[in-house]
Amino acid sequence: MNGFKNFLFRGNLVDLAVAVIIGTAFGAVITAFTAWLTAQLGGNQSVFAHAKLGDFAFFVNAIISFVILAAVVYFLVVLPFTKAKERYFPSPAPGTPEDIVLLKEIRDILANRPV
Repeated sequence: MNGFKNFLFRGNLVDLAVAVIIGTAFGAVITAFTAWLTAQLGGNQSVFAHAKLGDFAFFVNAIISFVILAAVVYFLVVLPFTKAKERYFPSPAPGTPEDIVLLKEIRDILANRPV
């Protein structure tokens, strides 16, 4: 069970899931913008004939949907994950790591050694 907890809270799994969700939503924004831009440039309207895909309102709707989805993902996935990760795997205390302190002590001993 401990290995599974480590797998979940390592961060890569949740980061990848969030990236896929946000990337897919952003793809919809790019599709809407491209459709709107193509319609403005007088492109082939038959390609974007359904649901008035070339309208500017459709592009604005895609942006609003993206922002709402990003907020939901942040507040329902990223924030709880970050809090759980800090609870189970607290970040190290600020300061110099112990191995660096030991290396500095060794350096000082070697520097003060008579030749």
